[in-house]
Amino acid sequence: MQEVVIYGIGSPIVVDVEESLFRAGIGVYAGVQNRPGETFLSNTALIIQPDAVTDQIRACPFLVPMFTPGNRQTAATEAQQMGFRQAFSLIDPSVAVPRAISFEPGLYVNAGCSLGAASEFGQFVFINRGASVGHNAHFKAFVSIGPGAVIAGSVTIGKGSMVGAGAVVLPKVVIGDNAVIGAGAVVTHNVADHCMVIGNPARVVKTGISGYNGATVI
Repeated sequence: MQEVVIYGIGSPIVVDVEESLFRAGIGVYAGVQNRPGETFLSNTALIIQPDAVTDQIRACPFLVPMFTPGNRQTAATEAQQMGFRQAFSLIDPSVAVPRAISFEPGLYVNAGCSLGAASEFGQFVFINRGASVGHNAHFKAFVSIGPGAVIAGSVTIGKGSMVGAGAVVLPKVVIGDNAVIGAGAVVTHNVADHCMVIGNPARVVKTGISGYNGATVI
C-alpha cells in the first residue's frame, strides 16, 4: 500500500483528508505536529514531533491539510526545509477527473466536487467539498475554494486567493492575488489583488488586505 505523511495536523480538515486517502487506498505513514495544540489525526499513535522526523519519513510524499492559503504555504515551506521533497496530489475518488487537466504538486480536491476540462491548477491548490469548477479554469498557487462554491468557465484566480463557501463566480472573471471572496457572494466583475468582496452582486468592502485570515501568500 502506498503511504503518505500528513504535515500539519492541527486543522479539522485533516479528517476529510484521511477519508479521501482511505477511499483511494492510500495509508497514512505518520502525521507531523508542526505546531503545539489540538490535533485531528484519528490515529494518535502515528503523531510525531518535527524533531523526531527520520530520513525514512522524509522519503514519503507529504500532504498539507490546511484551508488558509498563507498557512498552507508556510507549512509546505517548513516541510520542504525539513527535507520532504515530494508533495502529494490527491483528488478524492468520488470526483470525475477530466482527461484534459493539469496540476502542480500538492493539489487536494475533496469529496463530491466537479472539475471542468482543460483546467490548470498551481501548486497546493485546495478545493473543498462539493465545489464546482468550470472548464478552462486557471488557479494559481495556494488558491482555496470553499465548500459548495461554483466557479464558472474560464475563471482565473490569483495566488493565495480564497473563494468562500457557496460563492458564485461568473464566467471569465479574473480574481487577483490574495483576494477574499466572502461566503455566498456572487462575483460578476474582476476583483483586484488584496481585496475583499461580499454580497450579491459582490462589492468591495476592504482593500489592501494581507489575505485570507491575515496571511499572505508570497
